[in-house]
Amino acid sequence: MALDAGLVGRSYPPSAVYEVGREKIAEFATALGDPDPVYRDAAAARAAGHPDVIAPPTFAIVLSLGAGNAVVEDPEVGLDYSRVVHGEQRFTHHRPIRAGDRLVATAVIDAVRTVAGNDMLTTRVDLATEDGEPVCTTHSMLVARGTA
Repeated sequence: MALDAGLVGRSYPPSAVYEVGREKIAEFATALGDPDPVYRDAAAARAAGHPDVIAPPTFAIVLSLGAGNAVVEDPEVGLDYSRVVHGEQRFTHHRPIRAGDRLVATAVIDAVRTVAGNDMLTTRVDLATEDGEPVCTTHSMLVARGTA
């Protein structure tokens, strides 16, 4: 069954506050195999113009994935997750994520369409400080493969 295009614009409550820690940034950079010192050394980050260590650009997935799960788990969306593949992921940074940030993530359904029997669901997750400063916007497209 095709996803309902009337879902476009549906938003979900903001996530709990996530405090970005230096250790988590360093662990993420290590997992990526990225040795850049701005991810681990506050002095190197300051020398590069940042107030503290910054996170690799894809660190935003840590928060956006959890917020996006609210969409996937919404029974009114009716997504058959057993048939889902990840089609696309994009990040638009308004500024780097940095240690000490206290961030919230808010998910919105941006697009729903059916192509060749496959449902495509695009979500946007806005990451902002708890005070409302925009930090990053992510877009994720999930493809629920048709049964044909």
